Amino acid sequence: MKVLIITYYWPPAGGSGVQRWLKFVKYLPQYGISPVVYTVENPKYAILDETLQKEIADTVEILKQPIKEPNNLLLIFSKKNTKTSAGFLATNPSFFGKVAHYIRANYFIPDARKFWVKPSVVFLTNYLSNHHIDAVITTGPPHSLHLIGLQLQQKLGVRWIADFRDPWTAIDYFHQLPLTKKSIQKHQQLESEVVSKADGIVVVSNTMKENYEKYNKNIEVITNGFDTEPQISEVQLDTKFTLVHVGLMNADRNPKILWKVLAALIGENSDFARDFQLKLIGKVAAEVATDIRKYHLMPHVKFIDYVPHNEVVEYQKKAQVLLLAVNKVPNAKGIVTGKVFEYLQAQRPMLAIAPEDGDLAEIISTTNSGTVVDFDDAVQLRNVIENYYEAYKNHNLAVRSKNCEQYHRKNLTKQLAMLLQKQH
Repeated sequence: MKVLIITYYWPPAGGSGVQRWLKFVKYLPQYGISPVVYTVENPKYAILDETLQKEIADTVEILKQPIKEPNNLLLIFSKKNTKTSAGFLATNPSFFGKVAHYIRANYFIPDARKFWVKPSVVFLTNYLSNHHIDAVITTGPPHSLHLIGLQLQQKLGVRWIADFRDPWTAIDYFHQLPLTKKSIQKHQQLESEVVSKADGIVVVSNTMKENYEKYNKNIEVITNGFDTEPQISEVQLDTKFTLVHVGLMNADRNPKILWKVLAALIGENSDFARDFQLKLIGKVAAEVATDIRKYHLMPHVKFIDYVPHNEVVEYQKKAQVLLLAVNKVPNAKGIVTGKVFEYLQAQRPMLAIAPEDGDLAEIISTTNSGTVVDFDDAVQLRNVIENYYEAYKNHNLAVRSKNCEQYHRKNLTKQLAMLLQKQH
């Protein structure tokens, strides 16, 4: 069986967007499925990680076509290198920045990669006419890639599966975009058309499935996951009581309640003040840094910019406690950050600030891998941190997680393979 995978994010892209399909492509051949990858020839990725190139087998056929990136032009007007694709929207843009945001939001629907749709359909129509492919898979965001799948399905009758790594109109920053009413309706119309007409839908959480079932009953939940990493010899835990967050920390994800609780503990407990260190690995929004300063936490914080994925694994394994902060947005219950699965592999206790009745909380509960505290529960948050700190002082801070292997990338790929083969 042979499948064509259409993805914007592909090595040397770094960050979370590339991991899902890089791993699927790695393991699909073990289940008798040969992947062909179609991606961009000249992308402008916000984050690069050259080390991921090593994970692509020489036998994988990779097709590339150039893309026109209008974001490059818009950045000239916004004066700042505002990389919205890296998870940030400028909170105080200049006048020209506001104009650029407005243009991007209302004239590039569903997103700025819309100009890749037409040439891709032309190129892939020719390719599919000359090569046997059993199914086409599109993965978004960017959701414009789903329009490629839709048009190929309508034109050639090819079986098409749409994979949603994130929601479309329910994504955490959608409500922040300066969209007109007409533009919102256009997004909703395209989303419903894609979801209803695809032969199959794959999503990463149960909440996403529930939201899309009104359009399509053929929906499969395949979460993100973790992969087997090279053994790191003699990893020693951090000597300090470290709270480690890996990934983007944008304004919506800013856990103000945590900064307040930490400031109180540091002010009241000299031992805690001496032992504690917060490590923020990845890009941090200016608003987050401002709040950290406000609570006088800077002497206890170590900022580490983006590091290659293989180094991230080591930071996670050395952490005393791993921090997850879910965006405080209307769809927070459905947010399952991909980082939770790599945290599972690190086998260190987790502290998640997130809805206690959300999809993320269910995963942490069933794996017995940590504690979830609701956004506004300062008392519970303090209790959890104090309990972790007490265990750290007694040299028995550990976690006894279970049921984690279901989230291994190989097992998740088996689930995908069964879906692909079911209707083959």
